[in-house]
Amino acid sequence: MKSLTRLKTSLQDIIQDILNKQMVMEAESSAMYLAMSAWCHQQGLIECASYFKKQSGEEREHMLRIFDYICDMGGIAISPAVAEVKHEYSSLKEVLETALEQEIKITESFNRIVDTCIKAKDYQTVKFCDWFLEEQMEEEQQARRALEIHDLIGTENDGLFKIDHQIGKLAKE
Repeated sequence: MKSLTRLKTSLQDIIQDILNKQMVMEAESSAMYLAMSAWCHQQGLIECASYFKKQSGEEREHMLRIFDYICDMGGIAISPAVAEVKHEYSSLKEVLETALEQEIKITESFNRIVDTCIKAKDYQTVKFCDWFLEEQMEEEQQARRALEIHDLIGTENDGLFKIDHQIGKLAKE
């Protein structure tokens, strides 16, 4: 049942639906990064654990930003359920590759959202999404850099220690 408040919104159902789906992606990313943080802790990669914990918090903030936007526009924001996330990885490289793949998926999703908004002539939501597109450029760049650090240093001898230290610097940026 739609309330009078919901009837007085410019937020179209199709836009509300894709934004609610994006909240699920952000929530799942947050959970995934937290699981990665735990895995890194178990491996003694404390700086990498801090990096992924920070990433987890950022993804939650993104989810809440979308939640607030939907509510502010008079829409109905749905608190996302999170699917089971992976907790075991074979290597730090697998963790870093998975993180980069996830950031690319999120960027692609925001591109689809903007495309849908343009087709629906919802320019307010396009404007709202601009921040996320800029953020995703940074997120992809940082995930790519973490993987490059891994590949440049390598895991021989004290390589993992050095990688951990360098990725820790990314967490502070």
